[in-house]
Amino acid sequence: MRITLVGSRHFGLTTFNMLKARGVEIARVIVHDGEDRLAAAAKAAGIEVVVQADPKLVAASEIAPGTDLIVTAHSHARVSKEALAAARLGGIGYHPSLLPRHRGIAAVEWTVKEGDPIAGGTVYHLAERMDTGAIAAQEWCFVRKGETARDLWERALAPLGLKLLGEVIDYATSYNALPAKPQDEQFATRAPALAPH
Repeated sequence: MRITLVGSRHFGLTTFNMLKARGVEIARVIVHDGEDRLAAAAKAAGIEVVVQADPKLVAASEIAPGTDLIVTAHSHARVSKEALAAARLGGIGYHPSLLPRHRGIAAVEWTVKEGDPIAGGTVYHLAERMDTGAIAAQEWCFVRKGETARDLWERALAPLGLKLLGEVIDYATSYNALPAKPQDEQFATRAPALAPH
């Protein structure tokens, strides 16, 4: 399984380490910032790093040749239709909500703001519209009373993301396909960025 990893920051780095620990071939790492810790780790491991020409979009030319699967981990860039077509199985990403609930950049913040007693994570197929692709894996967790978005992310949602991404990649390696269950649009909610207080 040849993977092009698109990501940043701590979750990008922990996803990179999880893939390496699983013996998955990381063909290339794509970042929006060449100084990112994910870029540094990839360079140290001798893996090619490409900095996106457009920080909001991943272009087909940036995907490594022969990529089986694109994996995004803490990337806010849209992966273009052409880029997805360049990978044999397309692409997957992790979203820290029970999609279709809380689609958007501030899913964890909205989970806390709305007082949801249950949160969760979803590995989903990357699609033309953000956070709308079919669900490949999903799992829920409880939200503790008084927990902040950061607490919830660090305690439950980031580890859950690594677990679910690993399971979907194992499935793809075994079956040469991805699980896919369409999202139910009637339950979709938006989670746009919250204005700072």
